[in-house]
Amino acid sequence: MRLCGLALNVVMTFENAVEASNFITSKYQQPIGSAVVLGSGLGEFANELENAVQIPYGDIPHFVKSTVEGHAGQFVLGEFGGKHIAVLQGRFHYYEGYSMAQVVFPVRVLGQMGVENLILTNAAGSLNTEMTPGSLMLITDHLNMIGVNPLLGMNEVRFGPRFPDLTEVYARDLQELANQAATEIATDRFELGLDQELTDFLHRGIYCGLSGPTYETPAEVRMYRMLGADAVGMSTVPEAIAARHQGMKVLGISCITNFAAGMTEGTIDHEDVMATGARVADVFKELLRRIIRQIV
Repeated sequence: MRLCGLALNVVMTFENAVEASNFITSKYQQPIGSAVVLGSGLGEFANELENAVQIPYGDIPHFVKSTVEGHAGQFVLGEFGGKHIAVLQGRFHYYEGYSMAQVVFPVRVLGQMGVENLILTNAAGSLNTEMTPGSLMLITDHLNMIGVNPLLGMNEVRFGPRFPDLTEVYARDLQELANQAATEIATDRFELGLDQELTDFLHRGIYCGLSGPTYETPAEVRMYRMLGADAVGMSTVPEAIAARHQGMKVLGISCITNFAAGMTEGTIDHEDVMATGARVADVFKELLRRIIRQIV
């Protein structure tokens, strides 16, 4: 199903998702209520799981491979605070040449596994001068500027309805849990051994999803700012749409790794993105710990 390294219009069926789900659950029999997708430079959180089972994406039926630096490309299932969760170390992107069906296939599989709460994380560029690199942004809504919707084509009613409502893509109650967790972390930062200033480290904003793989031009950045976006990235939006299509509750968190093109002097480099992700890893992991303890 490949041509010159680019995906054809690959269709992943309901039966494909069931097959992949059955394979994963044969390796880990405990019920999974919540899952986390980890973005670039944020994969360390998977090491928090106890009694973990690691499954490379290449071993799972119908999964493709993540080709991006900073994405380990494996499914990790285990215990966290005495509860069972799934963590995806890395995701698939449209810019890698995969079809949208392949990009959102892991979300389809999570739905078949019974996951009800999905936390989507990513590395993103800031369009808001108040959101500096090293801070986090709670996604309140998104702009789909990728140019394609993952639900195009014949609708599979066993996944969800033909015309799903997206009034509330990112669950408000989960956002409130995240805000509460951030407030607690700022108060407890010395006890936690976190030496950086954490006042207002978790912002709220609109995420603009783009196809990539190029970073945006300064002119494009000015346009997205005019449209109301606070951060830009190359993922998350298709997964959020597919998750809502299946009735999951979604929470989105961006790690702000850089200012977008034209907002500061200099250029944007993926190595800098990775470095910033590593720098905020401790705070990021603590935020996820506290959120998951509340929602799982």
